[in-house]
Amino acid sequence: MRYLPKSDSERREMLASIGLEKMEDLFISIPAEYRLTRPLSVPGPLSEKEIIDYFRARGSENAFGYSSFLGAGVYNHLRSVVTDALIQRGEFLTSYTPYQGEISQGTLQAIFEFQTLMCQLTGQEVANAGMYDGSTATAEAALMAERVTGRSGIVVARSLHPEYRQVLDTYGRHAALQFSEVGFTATGQIDLSAIRAAVGPATAAVVVQSPNFLGVLEQVPAIAEIAHAAGALLIVAIAEGVSLGAVKPPADADIVALEAQSFGLAPSFGGPFAGVIATRDKFVRQMPGRLAGQTVDSTGRRGFVLTLATREQHIRREKATSNICTNQALCALAATIHLSLLGPQGLREMADQNIAKARYAATELAKLPGVSAPFSGPVFNEFVLEFPRSVKILNKDLLREKIIGPLPLGNFFPDLTKRGLYCVTELHSRAEIDRLVAGTKRALELPI
Repeated sequence: MRYLPKSDSERREMLASIGLEKMEDLFISIPAEYRLTRPLSVPGPLSEKEIIDYFRARGSENAFGYSSFLGAGVYNHLRSVVTDALIQRGEFLTSYTPYQGEISQGTLQAIFEFQTLMCQLTGQEVANAGMYDGSTATAEAALMAERVTGRSGIVVARSLHPEYRQVLDTYGRHAALQFSEVGFTATGQIDLSAIRAAVGPATAAVVVQSPNFLGVLEQVPAIAEIAHAAGALLIVAIAEGVSLGAVKPPADADIVALEAQSFGLAPSFGGPFAGVIATRDKFVRQMPGRLAGQTVDSTGRRGFVLTLATREQHIRREKATSNICTNQALCALAATIHLSLLGPQGLREMADQNIAKARYAATELAKLPGVSAPFSGPVFNEFVLEFPRSVKILNKDLLREKIIGPLPLGNFFPDLTKRGLYCVTELHSRAEIDRLVAGTKRALELPI
């Protein structure tokens, strides 16, 4: 009864009170073919000791000693144990949306500091706290652009993360947004002439990513000029936040949709992460999420409040700018602590290491017979290489040597099956990179 506090008689009593006979009646609205009619395939019942032994055995099956060169929106960066120690304090770990400012000063201050750091990084005037991740922040930015401009056309770069594009399509499908896609050139950057042809009087925004999904940095000022000439906004999505330690902030953008995972958050099989929207002050009332502000109380002491909260939890649903953004305060706190520990110089040093190590890896791999770099644009810590054979076959050979190779671009671009996307961060040693090169060389020498 420790974990199942409701007895059979209590369950029958509850069902009877709502006019049902059996538990299955609760799911009658779900079509029969989608209902599970067999017991869950799990071991048990087990005692507490048996459960602990079971999970220890499963944990021992995890693979250790692998070198991973995957990125593509989720990055493995240095994380301090200090961050984990602080976010696990009870007052942070159990916090939720600070509805009552008088008893939530610590949480509100953490959010305020997070917003300040995001503005400094992105070159924007105001930033929110409360997006799920970078993909949903990008989609919310598109809806925000529609509200600001009164237009429904969204021009999307093909080099925007494919999963971001899927989320964007899901959001916009029932919001009357009209999407058009613009390709990339031999540099790996968006085609500027194609943007000029695509934008027009009905265009609300141009959406690009920098560094983009191919790892290439976009020409943000030039794209902004084209978008603004047509009366449209520019949305810049940033999946790799550490790049802002070396790359000029996208101050020319009207809205920045940022994924903060690189700042102290582990990959964790894909989440939870923390998304951000940063924008110009004049657009703040169309920004989703919430905004923590600084003020003074009746005695002149500094305090923090929710200055703006355009969510359905705070206002009428039909007035809300978003009904599905949520609280990611713990993840935002982790990013805040991480960046505070690093400082500007530390972030710059981390970014410089990413650039140097990625450049070394790309140079050494490109020396192998049949390997080439298809894109000539500037990169940060990700780059694409083309091989004489399928990347999936190459990765199978590398996996035998405990090397997780590049992301096969053919998964997202059917015409790029022989191209792979690598990511090299400050955590990769020269020995690991040399092992990758040697393993790739051996794999390419194997008969097809």
